[in-house]
Amino acid sequence: MTNSAKHDIRFGNWDALSADAKLIRFEVFVDEQKVPAEIELDDMDAVCLHAVAYDAAGLPMGTGRLLPDGHIGRMAVRKAARGSGVGGELLQALMAQAKARGDRQVVLSAQTQAAPFYQGHGFVVDGAEFFEVGIAHIQMQLTFNWSSK
Repeated sequence: MTNSAKHDIRFGNWDALSADAKLIRFEVFVDEQKVPAEIELDDMDAVCLHAVAYDAAGLPMGTGRLLPDGHIGRMAVRKAARGSGVGGELLQALMAQAKARGDRQVVLSAQTQAAPFYQGHGFVVDGAEFFEVGIAHIQMQLTFNWSSK
């Protein structure tokens, strides 16, 4: 590949990407982390921009979504692809989409154990730790640097 990305990242609505995004999210959140299946999918999926990263063989390896209000959520990478850079590629791609549409900042609720990953991409902690479905989370945000025009 000529670019630095190792994965093919595709963007689309829920209708276009739900099969692959669901596969990854259920594998990571429901099977591994024991999030109840009935709360993994929500009404926001229908209004989000979704991203799915595929490896060279065309297999879906990671996913995330960008909500209309600038929240990035449901970031998940399959166990086999962890450490491959796919999570960072997905995060940077979703951030670029937010910036391109004019968002001033992006916000996310990170699992506390993943906070250093997000800090490595410029996010800062914004609030106290809280628990969601029994998993420690921390609110984080990144404000884009807009050059004057």
